[in-house]
This record gives sequence, C-alpha cells and structure tokens, in this order.
Amino acid sequence: MEKLTVAIQAGGKSSRMGRDKSFVRLGGRPLIEIVRDRVAPLADELLLVTNDPPDYAHLGLRIVSDRYPDHGPLGGMETALFHAAHADVLMVACDMPWLNVDLLRYMVGLREVGAEPVDIIVPRWGKFPEPLHAIYNKRCLPAITANLAAQRLKITGFFGRMRVRYVEREEIERFDMHGRSFANVNTPDQLEAVRRESPPGERKKDDRS
Repeated sequence: MEKLTVAIQAGGKSSRMGRDKSFVRLGGRPLIEIVRDRVAPLADELLLVTNDPPDYAHLGLRIVSDRYPDHGPLGGMETALFHAAHADVLMVACDMPWLNVDLLRYMVGLREVGAEPVDIIVPRWGKFPEPLHAIYNKRCLPAITANLAAQRLKITGFFGRMRVRYVEREEIERFDMHGRSFANVNTPDQLEAVRRESPPGERKKDDRS
C-alpha cells in the first residue's frame, strides 16, 4: 500500500475557546497530544500545520506554517498537501479527542479499493461531509490553489471537481456507533461537556490547571 502522510491542523484562532484549544486539557493531557498519539500509528510521516511553531516544538513533530496565511482551514489543507512527502494525506483537526483509529484505518484501506483512483475519501455522518477527518491526494492541489487565489475559502468548495469516495453512516457505525469521531472541542461549554467522560484509554484527572 502507498505510504501515508498524516497532517494535524492546529492553525485556527481558537476565538470561541478564548485560548489555544490545542493545549486545553482532557483526561489530564493537552488535546494536541491526544490527537497526535491517536494518529501516529497510521503515519509514515506526521506533520503539524501551525503558524506558531515555537509553541509546538516540544511535540517532536515536523512543523509547517501556512503558505496562505489567514485563509482558514483550506489554506492549512493546501500547506499540508504541498509539504507532504507522500501523495495521500490524512487531515485531522487538533481538537478531535475521540478519533477512532479503526475507522481511520478503514478509510486508509479504501485507497486500494476500486478500479479508478479517488482524490478524496471523506466520511459523511449526516447531510454534510467531515472535511477535517478525510484523506486527500495531491491531485487536489490545483483545485485548492485556484479557490484560494479566488478567495473561495469554503473547505469543501473544490469537491465537485474531484473524484470523491464518501464513507457513509452505515460504514462508519461499524467502528463508531455514535459518530463521536467527528466531535470538535471549540467552546468552553463543549470542553466541559466532553470532560464528563475522558476519551477511551485516558484516565480521568483534574483538567482545570
């Protein structure tokens, strides 16, 4: 199977959280460390996309900064694809503590299924896809770059020009019955809600410090 780059997006402003959500604590650990450890077994290369490299240097990851600053998640996606050593890139967000490795591994395996190669493999839990829990091929770069140049920053705005394999709800439920993989921690209220139950394998600790 072709090698895989995994890219963690940590470039957001965290305006709704009021502080850098990468470092809020859950189960006694910063979110970014939980996400890193979830995806590391899948990665032949692991990247972190952020515009604050010194804050993340202790994680021991290869860090790249936005080539299109202030262009939102789409700019971060372009940066990851541009710098990735491998053609396929699994994108995840830094605030997804419930990532399910079995579901991600299933998605990685779909790259080898079917006669025609696909450009995007993305879950669709409800009506809309989950673009920061998806695999993109470098073939997406021209379409993404064109949208960035035109200030069309909707993260799924280029999907119509690509070959997309949607991972539908019935497939997802084989690994994640309730779709928790796609939960984000964007606000203090969401953080308090998810703190009521530590992610699988994490011990409950005092996260207030």
